[in-house]
Amino acid sequence: MRDNKSLNLGSCQQKQLQNWFASDLGRLLAEQEAECLDSRVATLFGYHVVQLGLPYDNQDLLKQSPARNRVVMGIGGDSSGVGLRAQSHRLPFASDSVDGMVLPHTLDFAADPHQVLREVERVLIPQGKVLLSGFNPWSQWGLWRLLHLRSTSVPWCGHFFSGKRIQDWFSLLGFELEEVVYLHYRPPVSHLPIMQRLAFMEGIGEKIYPRLAGVYVILAVKREVIVTPLRSKWRVKKRVLPTAAEPTMRNSDGSSCRNI
Repeated sequence: MRDNKSLNLGSCQQKQLQNWFASDLGRLLAEQEAECLDSRVATLFGYHVVQLGLPYDNQDLLKQSPARNRVVMGIGGDSSGVGLRAQSHRLPFASDSVDGMVLPHTLDFAADPHQVLREVERVLIPQGKVLLSGFNPWSQWGLWRLLHLRSTSVPWCGHFFSGKRIQDWFSLLGFELEEVVYLHYRPPVSHLPIMQRLAFMEGIGEKIYPRLAGVYVILAVKREVIVTPLRSKWRVKKRVLPTAAEPTMRNSDGSSCRNI
């Protein structure tokens, strides 16, 4: 049943995600995420940075980056308000050409999240950074999702990978973890007055159970592979010839003398 659900992730189109983030609950989460992402996007230096996906309606998350060229790329055919559209598992960039990438919930709704990360690793330069957000399955949000396993609505039809699993994938691809931040400790309640009354849970959750937040933000850097030339272990040994014995002549009285 789980495999069939994964195959149906194509129904979670970007437009549906944007509509969900336009709801009261979605807007609250989007504000928290944007506040967290802004200060970290400011560390994405270089010539080219890319935002892969547009979950918040026409919201550019790259505006705080000092990079010269900032590209917001829509995913799939339902992307609106962007100049560049592509598939997340087949990025239209040359290898080692991008300085930083932002993936807002991109892996949550990718049909092949492993391939997406492989593409991110391919296009990033050595020491390039990737910043992503995702829904945490070990939270009240994850529990709510379990109660809606057969739902095809956003965000419950997403993958909900754990932060530890994402970190393991990064490690396998040669990334070094820089920071993990957890956000939103309130349950996924859509009623605005109730959400406002539960605001006290943010401070309590951050102090008592930080890893049980609804969302995580991960910042990782692509390690530069340094190739160290190996010195040859074999050497040609000089051939040592044994000293030839010089011929001797024996005198008649039995003593010997050496030829000169």
